[in-house]
Amino acid sequence: MRMNIDDIDTPAVIIDLDKVAANLAAAQNYADQHGLALRPHVKTHKLARFAQDQIGLGAIGITAQKLGEAEDMANGGINDIFLPYNILGAAKLNRLLALHNRVKLSVTADSSAVVDGYETFFKDPGNPLAVLVECDTGAGRCGVQTREQAVTLAPQIDTAPGLTFAG
Repeated sequence: MRMNIDDIDTPAVIIDLDKVAANLAAAQNYADQHGLALRPHVKTHKLARFAQDQIGLGAIGITAQKLGEAEDMANGGINDIFLPYNILGAAKLNRLLALHNRVKLSVTADSSAVVDGYETFFKDPGNPLAVLVECDTGAGRCGVQTREQAVTLAPQIDTAPGLTFAG
């Protein structure tokens, strides 16, 4: 039975699945035509179903902004997740470790303090956490500020037994 828009109680989330499918396909087609590996951010839709659709179309994994989003995506069957921000504090690092034991996970670090935290919790050289050096791209919000800082941080990541330098 088709519902009239005037009969919908508000607030309500209404999704045009045909438009979603067309948008997901357009993004993947663009990436494919330009030889790009697409790892879409899920902060817009926050739905594992759409993330699964994106991966089904060819995305290599997803990007989640928050640890909770990443956990939700893993619970929804997504198994390749990038968290592009620094994880600090024992409670979050314990959650990150638990997530890492379930899915392929990569994170960023922009300081020795962040790497030290990862190194404290991730000790298994057989299942290292992939860590990328986060570089400031001009917004001044986070990331190493200079090439020299990146060059200093990379070996700290690479020499930690439970971490692997990923870029």
